[in-house]
Amino acid sequence: MPHRKLPAMAAAVVVVSLSATAAVAAPEIAKKFGGPKPNETVSMLPEGQDNPMIAEGVAIGANTAIYKSSGLGPAAKNAAAPAGSEERYIDTDIFPGGELPAGVTITEAQGINVLARIGENLERAGLTYDDVITMRVFLQNPDGEEQMDFAGWNRAYRQYFANTSLATGEPVPVRLGTAAPAEPLVVNPARPSRFALEIENLPVDGWLVEVEVDAAYPSSAGGK
Repeated sequence: MPHRKLPAMAAAVVVVSLSATAAVAAPEIAKKFGGPKPNETVSMLPEGQDNPMIAEGVAIGANTAIYKSSGLGPAAKNAAAPAGSEERYIDTDIFPGGELPAGVTITEAQGINVLARIGENLERAGLTYDDVITMRVFLQNPDGEEQMDFAGWNRAYRQYFANTSLATGEPVPVRLGTAAPAEPLVVNPARPSRFALEIENLPVDGWLVEVEVDAAYPSSAGGK
């Protein structure tokens, strides 16, 4: 996915496409698609991919109830690390003692943390990861790095989203750092549309990742 560096205020006005409930993959099918029915969301997935990362867009029918989150960052779960440090936002429930396994980057660890927090936020709203249709991601460079760690973020993302085969519905193993691919933390077929931007400064010292999501309530989305 292409990315560019923007000031935080500019990033807030970028227009995004939406994503995923019922799936429409092939262009010839899309040409016949006349639009979603009321209370239905229909995603447009890339052609020829069994496990695409994101949807190219989503059609949202009338009367679909939508939940929009605020921007959420990782929780400060590593009390042993200094306040305001990047390491403060490693989830010690997942990485005991704040120690990261081989190849796991700080952005990857913070991404896992924030996506777990997104799940808690969705649960309070009566939703799950599977209901997410759009995602907006803001990434900051780790200390000493010239650019954001997009690869580390994508590994974290695959732990919670887009980790099933379209053909079989079975989980697709995902990689944590440089370890061999294994069962994802949360098995989830949802493939929200998404953008990711490099931001010079996130609002909390130590944050490298901030995420916003939109989700469609299952009772109103016909494809769920």
